[in-house]
Amino acid sequence: GKFQDAFVAGLRRKLGLFTAHPDDLELGQDLFNRMAKGGADFTLTFRHLCAAAESADGDTAVRALFEDPTAYDEWAVLWRERMTYEGGDMALRVGYMRSVNPAFIPRNHLVEEALAAAIQRADYAPFEQLLTVLSKPYDDQPEYARYTQPPRPDQVVRQTFCGT
Repeated sequence: GKFQDAFVAGLRRKLGLFTAHPDDLELGQDLFNRMAKGGADFTLTFRHLCAAAESADGDTAVRALFEDPTAYDEWAVLWRERMTYEGGDMALRVGYMRSVNPAFIPRNHLVEEALAAAIQRADYAPFEQLLTVLSKPYDDQPEYARYTQPPRPDQVVRQTFCGT
């Protein structure tokens, strides 16, 4: 249906694929399953795939996200075969991937941290900094690296409120 077509089109973009192939949904679903099973952060996995598309040297960062890095290795073989089959300009592919896979998202624990500082201490600096980072979600901003990280177990937000 329409939803699946839109979903697969979005998935292709995230994986750096420009043309349609019947196995694309399966390739993407396989990655989702491996991320879920391996505890890999969704946003970081897709962002790090940008560097992995550029060169196999980029695999190191993606592999580190998985409890069992071989889960990524097995999938990456299929992904690279698919990119090779498609062909095309790799620099264009990588640039495109960087434009659809954000480095920064409004993670709940960071939003909660900014809200707490504003409410409890009237300190709006964390909120302003979060806005600054999120205003350029697709740009690499090494000085804000901590904003790319998922929450530690003690930072997981168990309850959110409207709009967060």
